[in-house]
Amino acid sequence: MPIRGLKICFGSNPSEEDRFAAAELSSLLKERTRLEVPVSESCHEGPVIVLTRTGGVDPLPLPDEVPGPQSRESYELNVTPDRAEILGRSSAAVFYGVQTLRQLVEGKGNDASLPAVHIEDWPSLAYRGVMVDVGSEGMMCTPEEVKRQIEFAARWKANQYYFYNEANIELRGYPLLNPDARFTQDQVREFIAYGRQRHIDVIPCLEMFGHLHDLFRIEKYSDLSDFPHGGEFNPENPKVKALVESWVNQYTELFSSWLVNIGFDETWELAKAAEKQGSSATPAKLFVDQLNYVAHLFQQRGKRVMAWADIMVKFPGIVKDLPPGIIAGPWYYSPTPDPEYKRWLTPLVENHIPHLVVTGVNNWVEITPDFNTAWENIDTFLAAGRKSHALGLINTFWTDSGQTLLRQAWPGIAYGAIATWQSSPVDRADFYADYAGQVYGPTVGPEVGDALADLAQAQTDFQKVVGGGSMYAVWEDPFTATSLKRSRDHRDDLHQTRLEAESAEEHLMRALALGGDPRNLESLLVGSRLLDYAAMKYLYSLEISDTWERQHQSPEHAKSLWEAVGPGIWQQTHSRLSDLTDGITGLREFYRKTWLAQYTSYRMGTALGRFDAEYEYWRHLQVRLQAFAGQYHGDQPIPPLDSIVHER
Repeated sequence: MPIRGLKICFGSNPSEEDRFAAAELSSLLKERTRLEVPVSESCHEGPVIVLTRTGGVDPLPLPDEVPGPQSRESYELNVTPDRAEILGRSSAAVFYGVQTLRQLVEGKGNDASLPAVHIEDWPSLAYRGVMVDVGSEGMMCTPEEVKRQIEFAARWKANQYYFYNEANIELRGYPLLNPDARFTQDQVREFIAYGRQRHIDVIPCLEMFGHLHDLFRIEKYSDLSDFPHGGEFNPENPKVKALVESWVNQYTELFSSWLVNIGFDETWELAKAAEKQGSSATPAKLFVDQLNYVAHLFQQRGKRVMAWADIMVKFPGIVKDLPPGIIAGPWYYSPTPDPEYKRWLTPLVENHIPHLVVTGVNNWVEITPDFNTAWENIDTFLAAGRKSHALGLINTFWTDSGQTLLRQAWPGIAYGAIATWQSSPVDRADFYADYAGQVYGPTVGPEVGDALADLAQAQTDFQKVVGGGSMYAVWEDPFTATSLKRSRDHRDDLHQTRLEAESAEEHLMRALALGGDPRNLESLLVGSRLLDYAAMKYLYSLEISDTWERQHQSPEHAKSLWEAVGPGIWQQTHSRLSDLTDGITGLREFYRKTWLAQYTSYRMGTALGRFDAEYEYWRHLQVRLQAFAGQYHGDQPIPPLDSIVHER
């Protein structure tokens, strides 16, 4: 079906949501083909794409929704040589048909077309969520970036966006709470409306017990914690109840969703708090009492309540005492030797607790996302969740390191949403190519697909050297005995990391030259360069150490060795240390640019400070080695390198 000359019209009385879907389709077709495809009120002339809603508007997921061919989200898509039609059982279903149609476009300009197809489609899970830490544990997303995340999730037919908040939403009566890093209530309302247009329910994902250090670091509120300036509420403090009720009222008024996630995860101070309160208190009792109290407040105001399930699993005896109707969120972010994830699911299944499984795209403490681990986690936990009759899945994106660039992880948004829509596993072998082809088009897509595959492998190979937390490893001392041993044992992995990162960089540079969207590609390019730098840092440090050790052990050859290789280590240009100082300073400016493209300046200084400290580390080492070289005479013994590197 040629796209040239098409128009879009309605086969049923269009709602506001249907008109939005039509406008989206018109815009998407123009973006992809460069052809105008107008929206018309008439379907009687010429070739057309007809949008027909066969049921109610029903734009958002409902409580107790059931997936399947008769579900609210089911649609049909038919394309013949002169007519295409999307028949959706709701406005959401029509919108999903539009998203599928955009994936079918072939060619550009006058040659653009749609293949003749018949599709009957519906989701395999009713609730398909994305949770993004937009400003609590690390950086602060701009409002525009939050909207871009919602729009991108909608492209892959997700229907929930969990807006994670510890203390980054403006609350009346709390002007001291993160005044430089919070979304106004009007901005949150904009996010909710923006999501609704795209059939995504924006759900408050709160912390109502722990993870509240941002509150308790304020002296005025420090006594509300179990311990001064701690991280968790003291439920025995009467002032806590007044604060919690105020927050519950404001969150209930602000968010229109029927669902609220109240957190209650990682309450690490419970044991000490129970010990402080005496023999009548136990960690489990403190937890379940406060959980019931907060849940009841929200339930009184018409909300269904969800909570993270890690503490429920830690104290499985409390499951029977959970608030009536609560939904659990068992989370685990790595593959497990237990393919059934029994530790996380069994207590909930045995007690008939409804649940959504919670996966993670491992981006929070890595240089680039660990997609290999993430795909395995999503696939295996989702399979276990299907067996436990999970209501759906929430795919999470955290920012624990305070340095991660969230745009690098966007392929994970697509992967998680696709996995929860279809009933068979995602085709991992072709995922990067298929994904990049859809997002970046047939010209740029192959370069980006290859870059993503290279980055995933580079990240995996670097983790073989440093373990998890590769972002932290960038800033560690590479000359400790432990670091040098790891580098020596994994010299080939460091070499491979650099080759793969450099290959990714080449692909990304070609993608940009071909007109690829820099908004995401530049974040990936920062990742490739930082991975290359990190591997180079450990590889160079090993080479410097080995060279020095040869000198140290062979004094009679010290002078000749120093003259041969010394300048290659310490000289001002074209040496290992100058490579490292040049590399980190250049990365600093590129990183700063990509940061400001998606985040506010909040905490940027802290992140950039690590680049500055890294530069100073190498500069000081260069100065000390140059000073040693200026004073050294060939007949002198060579001191251990450690005495110069870690000179006090």
